[in-house]
Amino acid sequence: MRVLVVIGTRPEAIKLFPVVHALQADAAFDVSVCDTGQHGELTAPVLEFARVVADHRLVLHRGERTSLAELTSNLLTRLDEVMAKSQPDRVIVQGDTQSALAGAMAAHYRRIPVAHVEAGLRSGDLHNPWPEEANRRMIAQIAQQHFAPTKAAADDLLSLGIALETVVMTGNTVVDALEWTRSQLECGGLDVADAKELVREAGGRKIVLVTAHRRESWGQGLADIVKAVALLAQRDDAFFIWPMHANPALRDRIVETLGKAPNVVLAEPLAYPDFVHLLSKACLALTDSGGVQEEAPSFGVPVLVMRDTTERKEGMALGTAWLVGTRPEDIVHHANALLDDAALREAMRAPANPYGDGRAARRIT
Repeated sequence: MRVLVVIGTRPEAIKLFPVVHALQADAAFDVSVCDTGQHGELTAPVLEFARVVADHRLVLHRGERTSLAELTSNLLTRLDEVMAKSQPDRVIVQGDTQSALAGAMAAHYRRIPVAHVEAGLRSGDLHNPWPEEANRRMIAQIAQQHFAPTKAAADDLLSLGIALETVVMTGNTVVDALEWTRSQLECGGLDVADAKELVREAGGRKIVLVTAHRRESWGQGLADIVKAVALLAQRDDAFFIWPMHANPALRDRIVETLGKAPNVVLAEPLAYPDFVHLLSKACLALTDSGGVQEEAPSFGVPVLVMRDTTERKEGMALGTAWLVGTRPEDIVHHANALLDDAALREAMRAPANPYGDGRAARRIT
């Protein structure tokens, strides 16, 4: 079977490299990978680290003001060209990005079956996260195979009328990626000097890892998150590390307020192994990222989700994460509570990661 795996963003590269590994290890599959270029050069280091070669690498000419419509139409046209050339029997897309949507649509237009990894996540709010909630709903109507990471995701698909025989609960492939990376770190075969330097700079203070990039938080939401971090950074016992998104619209706002704040390091985007090492050393994570919500439980790191909704219900139910929104007073209150109380942090440590066991890619294959 000729399988085309569509990868467009750094999170997609992380979550799909275990699937590529598993497919390549099985003689039943002839695997090719397309890097759509949605995240520019951010995907290449992940694929190189994971020893995955992109057979097709698209170059998207994008400006800062490129609209979602322009991006999606460009991706759709270019991916159609790739599929016309490679003639896959199956197309695999992951999650809810514009690359995933365009990949599913291009395949559908050519009557190629679509397999959707990380299917079934729903926030229930069409505009939050935006545009991802709409993207994954549309992909669900196109896909022939739905690889749900959790029972809740599988149940959501079934409740929407997706046929039972097309839904498989696999676990989340991000746990596969994390475990593979952790094994490489434990063998000493990875250079994570950047992360180790940040840990040294913390000087024994409690490390708080911060990430924020979601479109629905741009504007006032991001301003409130930045304000909260500035207030929290007045603590002498905490050290805040914020690997910033490459988008200038986000970086400028963050640097303007936090560039000279005490106990804050605004870092460049970290290589995935460095990020994993840093997360393993963190006392607390403040994030609007879905991936961090899924990764942090593997290290027992409590998560404050700086969003109004989340599709990762399992962490909320198990208590590994709290949904706190973007109001500065709420973020500060909950973060201080966790930083002040080791027992409370320990209570958020789960016996196992609720999002997977590291064998999702094998189940998908």
